[in-house]
Amino acid sequence: MKKFVVFICMTTVLALAAGTAMAESIKGRVGVTGRIGFLVPADSDYAAYNVSTDVGFNGGGGFIYGITDNIAAELDITHTEFGSDVGGVKLGDFNTTNISLGAQYRFNDVMPHLTPYVGAGLDILINGLDYEGGGTADVDTVVGVHISGGVDYFVMKQLALTAEMKGVLAPNADIKEPGFGKVGNFDPMSFSMTFGARFFFN
Repeated sequence: MKKFVVFICMTTVLALAAGTAMAESIKGRVGVTGRIGFLVPADSDYAAYNVSTDVGFNGGGGFIYGITDNIAAELDITHTEFGSDVGGVKLGDFNTTNISLGAQYRFNDVMPHLTPYVGAGLDILINGLDYEGGGTADVDTVVGVHISGGVDYFVMKQLALTAEMKGVLAPNADIKEPGFGKVGNFDPMSFSMTFGARFFFN
């Protein structure tokens, strides 16, 4: 299922990039981004057992600022939740809030209206676990990095539709129970695909 979702996401981005719809420079411009999509998480472990995870919904938004014609800075905050099970028995729902600080290199001269970009940056991952039968576990906050690639399609000077693929790399986060200490490892690495829009104020 996870491989199928990744395949569909990559096909969609390639289809957008093949469109024939003048790229807009965002130098000196501030924009706000909203996005929704899907996240494919890594598996984790709990009490020496492998924890299988489901594909989850991913959504959020942030701000982008054009530093030069080709370089932009971006702040994004997204939230995701996804189910998990151990040997077919549901463990609960993991959740992650990702505060992402990054930079983009934007290819403004590829084709009219369409601006592909690549990006990288730092991610603060605030994690949690809600058990199926009630209750929660403490999951450490960790710092990771991301690489991304996407396209902005400018419908007009101030509005662009966007699609992005993003991979997050980060160390394992401890899962802790009060009175028991560490009971497992949460792997926050993931691949996500989102679609949305950017509105520029100037």
